Amino acid sequence: MTLRSTPDLCDEYPDLIQVLEPILRSYGGRQQFSGQVITVKCFEDNSKVKELVGKPGEGRVLVVDAGGSMRRACLGDMLAAQGAANGWSGIVIFGCIRDVNEIAEIDLGVQALGTHPMKTDKKGVGDIGIPVTFGGITFNTGDYVYADNNGLILATVPLE
Repeated sequence: MTLRSTPDLCDEYPDLIQVLEPILRSYGGRQQFSGQVITVKCFEDNSKVKELVGKPGEGRVLVVDAGGSMRRACLGDMLAAQGAANGWSGIVIFGCIRDVNEIAEIDLGVQALGTHPMKTDKKGVGDIGIPVTFGGITFNTGDYVYADNNGLILATVPLE
């Protein structure tokens, strides 16, 4: 199944969508992805990301508010590969990732603010399933993300 582009979805559903400010860059092997959202809020600790990518993704998109940290990477190649293997459609991170060459080869949509070689601490800190806000919109678990190289849009109902 071919997904429709975010510009086409914006044209067809302008009253149903919110558009994320153009702050993220695409890194994953899957350039276009969509799915129902599950949220994580964490700061320089990717324990909850690791927990979730270890579970069945069922085509969902993990939206991670990492506080915009530019000091640690919240996702690396091992967690990205695990997410792809467990059926996640994509991971959106308001923060950094690492292992970008390897992640580019993984069949997973990955968008993030940037890259950083340092991994996070793992203290088990973070919240799953709470509203997170960045880039001018608020993501809630159960919303729908549509992303490609044009940008990322959010809807409260499925558009396709």
